[in-house]
Amino acid sequence: MIGPGRPEGEDRNAQHDGSSISTPPLQARRVCVSLGGMPVLHDVSFTLRPGWTAIVGPNGAGKSTLLRSMAGLQPVRAGTVLLQGRPLADWTVRERAQRVAWLAQQGTVTGELTVRQTVQLGRLPHLGVFASHGVADDAAVHQAMADAECTAWSHRRLDNLSGGERQRVLLARALAVDAPLLLLDEPTTHLDPPHQVALVRLFKRLSARRTVVSVLHDLSLALQADRLVVMQAGEIRAEAAADDPSLHAALSRVFGNAIRIERFGARFMALPQLD
Repeated sequence: MIGPGRPEGEDRNAQHDGSSISTPPLQARRVCVSLGGMPVLHDVSFTLRPGWTAIVGPNGAGKSTLLRSMAGLQPVRAGTVLLQGRPLADWTVRERAQRVAWLAQQGTVTGELTVRQTVQLGRLPHLGVFASHGVADDAAVHQAMADAECTAWSHRRLDNLSGGERQRVLLARALAVDAPLLLLDEPTTHLDPPHQVALVRLFKRLSARRTVVSVLHDLSLALQADRLVVMQAGEIRAEAAADDPSLHAALSRVFGNAIRIERFGARFMALPQLD
């Protein structure tokens, strides 16, 4: 199973940038995005809260586009995205990369690199291209690989790994950035059920000291997050804590009443509505 994180300490957002705890880590204000001339996001406003937030919705809802926009990887047609209260454009690329770690839905890396070399790339925002790794960098890489459970194959090349193994390496690369914000687009892609569950447990641990945002298709996994953002047709239909009945109703609506949310002990699960 994906291993435990570092001991919890003081708020990591404050450690990294000295920003006020009251300042939202990330905000979208009336963001509009078009792809290929077609509107994808319509006047979306969203304030990210500390903890773990899952973004869900049917196919084509605009989930990944919203996440890419908030990472600064997708230009917006209108509106603005604020990182720690400042527009993304006010940050240099390196400053932004130190504060926001990104995992793409279909991450690409060269198969010629070993697992460890790939994870070490996560330290580039702090080191630059030519600097040598120090003790702190090696410790961050070691911890990231332990968290993502890929230490055992640290010297294997990526082209010799399965899809699920590669996904865990790419996650480790994002974790190695040691950024206060983790934006993860479909992080459970290619993972088997045991590692999906382990990833959820890891997010819960990480969210005590970082802000985690993940786009997820598996609603039962998403319902383990602190908060959910429900999207449909390029708009946010609901945003609430995972145990909020109004959120559950919104989930059912956007999926055409094909699911229902049931409670099992302290957890909620999405079940198909077959009758």
